[in-house]
Amino acid sequence: MNKYMEMIRIRFLMMLAYRTNYYTGILIYSINIGACYFLWNGIYGDKAEIEGLTVAQMTTYIAVAWMARAFYFNNLDREMAMEIMEGRVAVELIRPYSYLGMKVMQGLGEGIFRLFFFSLPGMVIVALVFQLNFSITPGALLLFFISILFSFFINTQINLLTGLATFFLYNNSGLIRAKRVVIDLFSGLLLPISFFPDWAQSIMNYLPFQGISYYPSMIFTGGFSHQQAIEAIFSQAVWVGVLLIPIYFLWNLAKKQLIIQGG
Repeated sequence: MNKYMEMIRIRFLMMLAYRTNYYTGILIYSINIGACYFLWNGIYGDKAEIEGLTVAQMTTYIAVAWMARAFYFNNLDREMAMEIMEGRVAVELIRPYSYLGMKVMQGLGEGIFRLFFFSLPGMVIVALVFQLNFSITPGALLLFFISILFSFFINTQINLLTGLATFFLYNNSGLIRAKRVVIDLFSGLLLPISFFPDWAQSIMNYLPFQGISYYPSMIFTGGFSHQQAIEAIFSQAVWVGVLLIPIYFLWNLAKKQLIIQGG
């Protein structure tokens, strides 16, 4: 376990070294939130609420969704693809640790950095500029942090599956880009799931994407009752367990399929 904790620390320090990316990231996320803020204010107009969310809840939802994304987002799939294509994965496989476990810990180190030095300061800046609703209870705040932790694992597991596909496709850059668009759309980052048609919501109930952004954002904004929040977190935990199954089988197949291109 000590070597995995060291991986978290090393990735944290690596993120700390690239301060320019940190500052520009806060600026870009603030611009995205600002654009969504004015867009949704225009959509609401004089309406008190839409689909059970007031304009204050909606703007808070957007801000929380984007800042939570800073925690759960990572490029592990792209890193894995490069390591596989360049042959560096062969060296990683003979080292005394789990390759996939190492990737998860690296992503967690990056996420912890982003949470404390990106999400929290960014949320303070956004709250000072835009009218947001932060009337969250301590209990709901605890459930929110539990929820975004599960969000990280679900998103990371999907990234691992996408990265493992490189063993079979040899170049999966198109798949990586498509995966990112699908997650941003169907996770509730761009539009709350409750705004989708009923038939689309029914389909999404059988997919893990809403557990990435929609659940934690609804918990924070008060769009979920306490019971609904507990059920949402339970659903996230189930998906974390379910996604382990395809990762296990795909990883075992991938090791037999390994072909080094270059390196």
